[in-house]
Amino acid sequence: MKAIVVTDRAAGTAGMKLAKRPEPQAAINDVIVQVHASGFVPTELTWPSTWTDRVDRERTPSIPGHELAGVVTALGYGTTGLSVGQRVFGLADWYRDGTLAEYVAMEARNLGPLPGDVDFTVGASLPISGLTAWQGLFQHGRLQAGQSVLVHGAAGAVGSMVTLLAREAGAYVIGTGRSADRQKALDFGVKEFVDLENDALEDVGGVDLVFDIIGGDIGKRSAGLVRSGGTLVSIVGSVEVRPADGLAIDFVVESDRAQLSEIVQRVRDGRLRANIGNVSTLDDAVAAFNSTERRTGKTIIRVRP
Repeated sequence: MKAIVVTDRAAGTAGMKLAKRPEPQAAINDVIVQVHASGFVPTELTWPSTWTDRVDRERTPSIPGHELAGVVTALGYGTTGLSVGQRVFGLADWYRDGTLAEYVAMEARNLGPLPGDVDFTVGASLPISGLTAWQGLFQHGRLQAGQSVLVHGAAGAVGSMVTLLAREAGAYVIGTGRSADRQKALDFGVKEFVDLENDALEDVGGVDLVFDIIGGDIGKRSAGLVRSGGTLVSIVGSVEVRPADGLAIDFVVESDRAQLSEIVQRVRDGRLRANIGNVSTLDDAVAAFNSTERRTGKTIIRVRP
């Protein structure tokens, strides 16, 4: 099969290559999915799990990509809950070969059914962005109606999903980003926008929940904006500066079939919409990931036409 592979940790996306790889075999509780569309997060190439297995043994050449939408073509021994021919989408294991390939083997529990009226391209854009937003807001942030949320990177793939879910839950959403992102963030539903290049972040005042997708200096300054009893949620590593009288939580997104179903149902009825940027083919994926143009939205690789 054709797949994107990486072997050089220092090379980043420039080290990606299109290559021939053996088709995967289904282990116990696995399914084989014929990938129709795949998502990719550029920071994957800095993650240890891209290069080693769970006991720290090198596993290159590895296939990156962890989001997919496709069709089940085979079931491993003992696999239940899915059937051959079923449309699915989900989040592949961090430590196994991923979804930038024509086929992928993954545990059935990491997949949810993809309804027939949701395009594969949309399905592949949802797992990381949707699950990250859902878990950060509701599991870790314990968001309640009437609360205020500050979303950093509000025009990005995760930030726009955070905005939509928070608005639906009855929260007041303030978004941040570059000046060029203002209109897109407003289009996705933020009530206020803070231009991090020109506005003073501290003018936001106190909020109940900060959802940090940026980190660095912005993340540190955000701790001072959390009201008493509020929460700072981060997906960019350990929180360096914690709120004086609130919680600080950093987390790594996990697959959850029930949450995937909630997310895709909201897409079907118009309450959520995907934030998709460039859509490319597997043959052109290396060029797409190494483009010098600024990305807007999630890059999706359409593996099958």
